[in-house]
Amino acid sequence: MAEEEAGTPSLDNAGIGFALVTAAGLSTAIGAAVVYIKPMVRLERKPILAAGLGFSGGVMLYVSFIEIFTKSMDSFQNDGKSPKDAYFSATLCLFCGMLMLRLIALCVHKIDAGHHNTCAEGEAEQPIRSNMGTSDIHVEMDSGVVGQGAEGAATAPTDDAPTASSAKEGAGGAGGAGVKPEDRTAEKDKQLEQMGLNTAAAIAIHNFPEGLATFVATLADPRIGATLAVAIAIHNIPEGLCVALPIYYAKNNRHIAFLWALFSGISEPIGAFIGWAVVKATGDDMNQNIYGVLFGLVAGMMIMIVLLELLPTAQ
Repeated sequence: MAEEEAGTPSLDNAGIGFALVTAAGLSTAIGAAVVYIKPMVRLERKPILAAGLGFSGGVMLYVSFIEIFTKSMDSFQNDGKSPKDAYFSATLCLFCGMLMLRLIALCVHKIDAGHHNTCAEGEAEQPIRSNMGTSDIHVEMDSGVVGQGAEGAATAPTDDAPTASSAKEGAGGAGGAGVKPEDRTAEKDKQLEQMGLNTAAAIAIHNFPEGLATFVATLADPRIGATLAVAIAIHNIPEGLCVALPIYYAKNNRHIAFLWALFSGISEPIGAFIGWAVVKATGDDMNQNIYGVLFGLVAGMMIMIVLLELLPTAQ
């Protein structure tokens, strides 16, 4: 009996759902907090990030196919459909969810065509290399931050990030020939800032279905919602880093970079609120058909998030 109740969608779990979604969404702050830790402001820990993203993707695929899709079929069957019709309806909703997420991804691509490559391939390093005339971010941070010693550590954040003066010193490097250091610095800073803001917008857009997925799953079973929230939180951490780093290098301000990364995760609770509004509008005894559609759409969305976001970024 208890097992049956655990699998029945209920607004009694709405509070837990909002808490899980909020925690998962705000996990972008964990990645963004790296800008406050000088020795860690590097993009060289890619194997760890890749492993975490790959594990997160596997968990989300398992939950989508084994748990959420199954609950979609169960909901359609509880509404009176035959097992064959329930399977067909759930499959149709799953592919519709995949299509919806694909359309969202196309919108994201128009906003920021380099979003995936930025996080996955470290393209954010290129402007810094050009500004500093160094071989990589690690060297730049060692010379620009750690090398300043105690005085550099005590100064404001603007003294810790790449500046126009440091660009002048490195202008004679591989990337500085024939270009005025001041012009290069201003141009690269603008590019970095725009890249960070575009990435924040892109992440905010695709966080909507993640919030919806976690909330709807929690309504049916808080254990499933918690599993999904953990998986989402894992891949939100490097997303926060992807937002914060370019803005930090461009604005020379840790607080602004951190707040923009935090803002990118707020859309997940908004997605959960939309899901709650839909459920609330239909009443506590919501038609099982609606749950079947929601679960199917959410399963498709989560699968596409893994295919379009997590795995390419991990690679």
